[in-house]
Amino acid sequence: MKSFLFDCERMKYPNTGPYHVCKNTGEKLLKLKAPDEHLSFLVPASLRGCFGKEGSYYSLSPINKLYLPWRGSRLMLNTGRYDVWHITYQSSMYVPLAKKTKVVLTILDLNFLHEHPNDPKNKKRLQLIQDRVNRADHITSISDFALNEAKAHLDFKGKPCSTNYIGCNFDTPTQPKVPALKPDKPFLFALGTILPKKNFHVLPCLLQGNDFELWIAGISKTNYQEKIIEEARKHNVQHRLKFPGPVSEEEKTWYYQHCEAFLFPSIAEGFGLPAVEAMSHGKPVFLSTHTSLPEVGGNVAYYFTDFEAESMQKVFAEGMNHFYQQRPQEKIKQWALQFDWANTAKGYLSIYRSLIK
Repeated sequence: MKSFLFDCERMKYPNTGPYHVCKNTGEKLLKLKAPDEHLSFLVPASLRGCFGKEGSYYSLSPINKLYLPWRGSRLMLNTGRYDVWHITYQSSMYVPLAKKTKVVLTILDLNFLHEHPNDPKNKKRLQLIQDRVNRADHITSISDFALNEAKAHLDFKGKPCSTNYIGCNFDTPTQPKVPALKPDKPFLFALGTILPKKNFHVLPCLLQGNDFELWIAGISKTNYQEKIIEEARKHNVQHRLKFPGPVSEEEKTWYYQHCEAFLFPSIAEGFGLPAVEAMSHGKPVFLSTHTSLPEVGGNVAYYFTDFEAESMQKVFAEGMNHFYQQRPQEKIKQWALQFDWANTAKGYLSIYRSLIK
């Protein structure tokens, strides 16, 4: 029996991109593994069993960080029993010490280099990731951009590496649920943790010259939301700016289905999953040209090349006019189909198997 461990440490942060990467990939791995393969998951204690009964589960704990090689405890992991250990987040503190265990490392992004380019802590952050690279047998990332950026700042030492895209559950789509806070008029939708790197404060200018509302869903961790509100006041559209907070998968699906367009002007993304989710519903998607987003949106998205109000308004007006005239919904959906969680899981299983031949 071949044994794989999938590190879901990032699932301790619900309603975030890394959470959904772990959740959706883990579910597909269990469905697609071979009969002679066993999967174990390292998860927050409250999520034990979340992927199904076929898997084994270990809880995140300080004990497991410090004493991973120990035996004889339900909490303590014997890393030597695993053929492959998948570190799914580049800075995870859970690393196998058993030399015979092969390691797959996924680098989601190096966004801190874009968010805080002059931060003296970046050197330490890169060294932590380099330590994970040194232990890895195969390195993956979730976009070509993120992989190439990692190569530019880290020493892969000639180790095999690959891009493994993430995406949507096309075979089991989420059923929509009317959210508790429901728009009363046509609306534009944006989604993500409300942080400066998401660049949401540039969006209120798009409410000028129309009667749309702007709904920005996500966890607000800083005072950045106030900056978005202040920008809305400058354009006298603050009464049409809404923050529903974090939303469930079912509510998110409803917002995607009913919005007029999806807006994602982020300046730092390793992939950009919300853009794919919106495209899977055939919606017009407006992205920035920064980091990985052009790779994700391809030629079916519309792009803000800068964030001056007049320029953004022009891109938005021309994009919506093109969408209404050409009706490219099916082309947009077809583009999104390549980003499928089943393909993600198949890609990882192929890597695991290649390491234990």
